This record gives sequence, C-alpha cells and structure tokens, in this order.
Amino acid sequence: MKKTIAIAALSIAVLTANTAFADPLATDIGTLSHAWAKAYYQTPERSQEAAYSALVAQADAVAKAYPARAEPMIWQAIILSSYAKAKGGLGAVDLAEKARDIALAAAKIDDKALNAGAYTSLGALYYKVPGWPIGFGSDKKAKEYLDRAVAIAPESIDVNYFYGDFMIELGDKEKARDFLNKALRAPARSGREDADAGRKQEIEADLAKLQG
Repeated sequence: MKKTIAIAALSIAVLTANTAFADPLATDIGTLSHAWAKAYYQTPERSQEAAYSALVAQADAVAKAYPARAEPMIWQAIILSSYAKAKGGLGAVDLAEKARDIALAAAKIDDKALNAGAYTSLGALYYKVPGWPIGFGSDKKAKEYLDRAVAIAPESIDVNYFYGDFMIELGDKEKARDFLNKALRAPARSGREDADAGRKQEIEADLAKLQG
C-alpha cells in the first residue's frame, strides 16, 4: 500500500477517559478531545486545516499549564498529526516530526497515560509517514511502538484499530481482521462517545477493505 502523509489521528486519537485526572486537567482534556473529534469526524475536509490550527494553540496552552503531565502532550501529538493529514505536502512532514518529538517526550513522563496514548501515536506516525528521504517513517519502529502500546492497553479501541490498519498496510489480512474485530469489541469510553462512533466507522471501513 502506498505510503502517504495521511496520518491518522490518534486519535491516536485516541484515547480513554478512564484515567483519573485532577478536575481542571480532566476538564481541559475533555474539551480538547471533543473539539478534536468534531474536527476529525464532523468537519468538511476543506475546513479541517483551520480547525486544527486553532486546536494546536489550545493544546499548547493546556500543555504549558500542566508541564509535568503526559496527557496534554499526547493530545498535542494527536492534534498535530491530524493537522499534518489535513495540510498535506512537505509542510505535513514538519508537523509530523513535531508530533513525534512530543509523543516521545510524553512517553518518558508516563508511557501508560491515556491507554498508552504516546506509543499508539508513535506507532501510527511511523507507519503513516513516508520513509527516507521524504520523512521518518519506518515499519520496524511502527511495530515496536504498537507492540508496546498493546502490551499496556490490550483492550483499547485505538491501539487495536491502529494495529489492524498497520497490518493491512503490511498485507497481513488475518492479523488485521483479528485486531480490527477486537477494536470493535472494545469497551465504550464514558465521555468519548463521539470519538468511539467515528473510530468504529473507520474500523468498519478497514474491515470492508479486507473483504474486497
């Protein structure tokens, strides 16, 4: 499958409201997550770049307010990844590199935060971004980070979705189905209904590809 800068969000999107936060942080993270879900799943493509540009500034402000916490940094990486997808072109690589660096820093603070959100984001970035000489993409590193993520959060909808999508990229249909079906069975996330609904549409689309 041809590599593109179609960096998914992490969504990596992606990633759990079950972690216990201090109330102000929980509120700020919830605001970011809902705004991201609206931009990623409900905003027309022509308007997404502007939406993400505004979200980057919001995420930066939250991260500065909680410099010792990994969660805001994970959301910075997610939003930057989505911004890269919307922007496209060589400028997208710069955004992806920034997302990668922030996710790496978040993992050093707390690699379990947001259901291994930092590792999930890194895995998605490494298989979606083109390799040298255009970008830093690497299937080997993608697998390394996704393996770490699934070891920490084996039931996560996001981890299993991205692993399944990665297996499609590698042409391993059997493993892709296993991960994608597990993603569909993932527990619902309280407060993340909008993201869960969008993610399930992506999972169904990937499963449909496997039937073709």
